[in-house]
Amino acid sequence: MPKLLALTGSPSTHSRTAVVADHVLRRLSHSGFETAHLAVRDLPAADLLAARRGEPEIRRALEAVAEADGLVIATPVYKASYTGLLKAFLDLLPQDGLAGKTVLPLATGGSLAHVLTIDYALRPVLAALGARHVTAGRFVLDSSVERGAGPDRLLPEAELDLFQAVDEFSDALSASGATALSPAP
Repeated sequence: MPKLLALTGSPSTHSRTAVVADHVLRRLSHSGFETAHLAVRDLPAADLLAARRGEPEIRRALEAVAEADGLVIATPVYKASYTGLLKAFLDLLPQDGLAGKTVLPLATGGSLAHVLTIDYALRPVLAALGARHVTAGRFVLDSSVERGAGPDRLLPEAELDLFQAVDEFSDALSASGATALSPAP
């Protein structure tokens, strides 16, 4: 069974970015993928910032990336770019740390003014790390993520757009030999 890993780079414990990534992972797991979510904020900060690759939690996180067939990399937009937290983790990967992998980049933010963050800030780093295929990412407005009373959810139009990106991602995974996805119910 192909393995997919979501990396989220939000420092917030109740992150809209994590809600979006979890939404994607649920759809992919219903389609037969083995999924996992790694919130970079849960890694030991001192080890992450000092680039201590040999420390157990950092080593396990890097191994999870290496073992994944595909990655969902999700970040909130801070100062017109992805978070420093995500950058600190990506800097720990070897130069070819994403070689052979299909990647779905996602970003969340408060304004459509940041919609190009994926293409101008995140995509070049993913390509530099050797990603085989970086699919068309998606930007999700914070206002499209409803949290609070009841389960967290996405507004229907945001969910539809996000699932289109997931379908493109799964098609790219299928083309790479991972497996074909059947439509989710």
